[in-house]
Amino acid sequence: MASDMITPFLKDAEHRMKQALEATRHDFAAIRTGRANPALLDRIVVDYYDTPTPLNQLATISVPESRLLVVSPWDKSIIGEIRNAITKSDLGLNPIADKEILRIPLPPLTEERRKELSRLVAKKTEDGKIAIRNIRRDIIEELRKKEKGHDLSENELKRAQESVQKLTDRYIQELDKLHDAKVQEIMEV
Repeated sequence: MASDMITPFLKDAEHRMKQALEATRHDFAAIRTGRANPALLDRIVVDYYDTPTPLNQLATISVPESRLLVVSPWDKSIIGEIRNAITKSDLGLNPIADKEILRIPLPPLTEERRKELSRLVAKKTEDGKIAIRNIRRDIIEELRKKEKGHDLSENELKRAQESVQKLTDRYIQELDKLHDAKVQEIMEV
C-alpha cells in the first residue's frame, strides 16, 4: 500500500478532489429545475442598509408547494429590496409581495430552457473534471520532484501515481453521477 512518504500526498489529493466535487454540487444547487428548492436563492444578495447581504441571512425560505418558494424576511421593511434583488437576478423569477412575505411561483420550464440548463450542467461538470485532473497533475508533479530528490524510489512513484489515478477516476465517476441526476431532474416534466 502507500508508504508513509506517499500518504500525505494522497490525503491532500483526496481532500482537494472532495472540495472540487462539493463546489460542483453547490453550483448545481443554483441551477433551476422544475421543482422549488430554497438553494435556488443562495446566490441572491440584497442591499441591506447599504451592505450587500445574502438573502438567506435576512429571511426564511420555505417550499410550501412543489412550484412555489416563500420568502419570509425577519425585517419586513426590506420586502421591496428583496423583491428587486430576485427580479434582477438571472433566474427569471417574478416574486409577488404581500405585506409580510414574498411568494415566488416557479413557471414550468420550456423544452428549450431545459436543453439550455442541461448544457450548463454539462459545462459545470466538465469544469469540475478539469479541476480534479489539475489536482491529479499537481500531486503527480510533487511526487516526481520527491523521486528526483531521491526521497521516493521509482517503484514507490509508480504505485503513488496509480493510487492518485484511482482517486481521480473515483471522483470523476462521482461527478458523472451528479451530472446524470441533475439532468434527469431538469428534464422531468
